[in-house]
Amino acid sequence: MRVITGFHAIEEELRSFEKDPKKASHKEHYSILIDKPGPRIKKIVETAQKLDLKITNAASQKLDALAACLPPTAQDHRGILLLIDNQDQKSELQLDDYLKLLEKKETSLLLVLDSITDPHNVGAIIRSADQFGVDLVIIPENRSATDLGIMSRTSAGASSWVPILFVSNLVRTVEQFKDIGFWVYGADAKGENTRGFPFNNKTILVMGSEGSGIARLLREKCDALVSIPTQGKLDSLNVSVAAGILLYEINGSIVQPFHA
Repeated sequence: MRVITGFHAIEEELRSFEKDPKKASHKEHYSILIDKPGPRIKKIVETAQKLDLKITNAASQKLDALAACLPPTAQDHRGILLLIDNQDQKSELQLDDYLKLLEKKETSLLLVLDSITDPHNVGAIIRSADQFGVDLVIIPENRSATDLGIMSRTSAGASSWVPILFVSNLVRTVEQFKDIGFWVYGADAKGENTRGFPFNNKTILVMGSEGSGIARLLREKCDALVSIPTQGKLDSLNVSVAAGILLYEINGSIVQPFHA
């Protein structure tokens, strides 16, 4: 079961029903738990009622217990939780669906996160992905952050709008997208300067972990390595900051990507 805390994250998850009609057909998987609602919670409840979601009043202790599965920074529920119980299937669309959908597009921007284990970093990256037109974020099932609840809160609800696909074989997945016309660019401190770089209209940006970077096999699939020109004394940026800058650069160099 997925537990979401934070007013903004819950509001965005509910608002995303407008974009994704499939969610309406699975509304039985969504429920709201509230304790002594204030004005903002009342507005969330009104939205949930319009969506015909289950709403339950519960003691604060029950909300505390449910939120206890989250890291300390996400446990402050402020009197409301959103519960989603269909997380066995983390993406309603599967890899084959995205391959068929994006093969038809002349321009598209995808983001691959390789072995980024901090869900707060992933959430911040997803927030940038929403702002800069990313069609799909691809995350490996192993050795990566997969807690959608924390990602949702850290991304301020952006994870409700950006499709996220968890895959078992990241290298093979990238190969399949290359087969339909995508070019792959890996972020690397020793890569080519991104200023004026001729990114392909169908681009995959690969971000590796801050410690070890992009895994060797995945790195070998990259058509080029790119870097952000900097002037500081430190040798690298935080991965979420770097991802935001690179997505901005790529978004500005290609036609506005299609949102799946």
